[in-house]
Amino acid sequence: MKKTNLLILAFLVAFSSVSSKLAAQEKQIDPTQLTINAVVITEKDVLDIQKIWGEGIVNIGNVFSANGDYKSAAEKHIDELYGYNLGPVLFKPTLASEIQFRTTREGALSYFIGHNPDFPEDHGFAIRPWSSVRWESIGIKTIGNMSVAMGNYFFTPASGGEEVKVEYTFAYTRDNEGKLRIIMHGSHLPYSPIVKH
Repeated sequence: MKKTNLLILAFLVAFSSVSSKLAAQEKQIDPTQLTINAVVITEKDVLDIQKIWGEGIVNIGNVFSANGDYKSAAEKHIDELYGYNLGPVLFKPTLASEIQFRTTREGALSYFIGHNPDFPEDHGFAIRPWSSVRWESIGIKTIGNMSVAMGNYFFTPASGGEEVKVEYTFAYTRDNEGKLRIIMHGSHLPYSPIVKH
């Protein structure tokens, strides 16, 4: 009986100690952190970041065409819009078949500007260049601190010609400063059925 009482007493002391530590940690949480994470991602937020993304792609091409520092322009584009500061980003670029999925900043940069021996299939999607990017949203779903958007976006070649239609699925979240970040970028050419004769 005494042994059982000692075990119960030891458990209560340990539980009390852990509870006190947790209570102390809760008091140290920055209240602004809770406010930031509670900010809802609106449809307008998503449409705004999509517009900024398209303008960034056009800008990289413009800088390239003017013989400017297009690598810095692409790095700025990635650092301002993508969530590599939060961890790996799920990035599936349109024109990639050998290394289809990129989770690093280096992989995304290579896709946008090319010239990386680790990604030999990349020729620089953003430096083609493009004169505009037009978005056609099919829908945006927000759950908690994440939004997912799907639809088509259309790239107009700077040299003229027809728009290139591409399918997209992007996911967004807010970082610790409340800034909306892309954490998933999936991009695909539309399915083209094989015509049988």
